Amino acid sequence: MKVIILAAGMGSRLRPLTNDKPKCMIKLLGQTLIERQIKIFHSYGINDITIVTGYKNKVVDIPDVNYVNNPNYETTNMNESLFCALAETEKCKECASGCRECNGTGLSPAKPILVTYGDIAFEPRILSQMLEFCEPRQSVIRLAARINWKEYYQNRTMHPLSEAENVLIENRRILEIRKNISKSLENQQTGEFLGIMLLPPDQRNILLEKYLELKQNHVGAFHSSSSLSNAYLTDMLQEMIDCGATVKPVFIEGKWFEIDTPEDLKNAEKEFEERD
Repeated sequence: MKVIILAAGMGSRLRPLTNDKPKCMIKLLGQTLIERQIKIFHSYGINDITIVTGYKNKVVDIPDVNYVNNPNYETTNMNESLFCALAETEKCKECASGCRECNGTGLSPAKPILVTYGDIAFEPRILSQMLEFCEPRQSVIRLAARINWKEYYQNRTMHPLSEAENVLIENRRILEIRKNISKSLENQQTGEFLGIMLLPPDQRNILLEKYLELKQNHVGAFHSSSSLSNAYLTDMLQEMIDCGATVKPVFIEGKWFEIDTPEDLKNAEKEFEERD
C-alpha cells in the first residue's frame, strides 16, 4: 500500500502558529500532526509514504518518506496537490533495465493508495477500520465518514457546521459530497467526510486520466469551486460519482480531529491527553 498525505496548505486560520511553518507541522502534545500520522502508518507496516508540500515546504523534514511539491499551492487547492502526487506515484521508483517491479513498463505496480489530509489527527483504530476494506481487486472508492458528526461541532465556534465536508448516503453508497448538505430524504443519511480516502488501483488510474482530460478541456466553475485549478478533493470525487464511480463510506469509530483553528488544537489536546 502507498500513502499520500496532502500537506501543501498554508493554514491561515491557525496564524500566528503557521507564520513560519505549514499546519501539518503544528505540534499536538509535543508531536507534529504529520509525525503522528506517519507513526500510525509505520505501526501497521506501511512505509511507502509520499508527502505533498507547498507552503514553507523546506520546514517539512521527515526522514524516509517521499516528497512531491505543489509549486502552485497559492493559486490551487487540495485537488491539484493530489494529482501532483498521483502523477509521481505512477512512475516506478525501482525502474531500470530488467526491473522486476514494473516488468519494464516504467509504471509503478498496482497498489491501493490511502490519501489523508495533513491537518487531521486520529487514533490508530481508525486506520485499522479503513484497512479492513483494502482489497485491490474491488473497484470501490472508500471514504472515512461519521454519521453523528454534528455533536463534534459543539465546541467549534470558529468552524461552523456549514463548513463541514458532508456526504449524502443512500443504501451505503455516497451520492453527493460537498459542504453544507442540509437536506436528505427519509431513506438517506448525511455524514461528514473525514479526509481519509482509500483508492483502489483501477480507480487511481481512472481518476488520473479524468483529471488530465479535464485540465485540457474544462472551462469555468467546477462543482462547488470557482475553477478546476482551485477545486477541492471533494469536487473531484463528485465528478467521479457523476461519471458512475462507486464511492462508499467507511463508518469509523474513534477520536478524529481536524486542526483548522487554535480552538481545534485546544480541543484535540484535551481529548488526546486524556487517552495518551
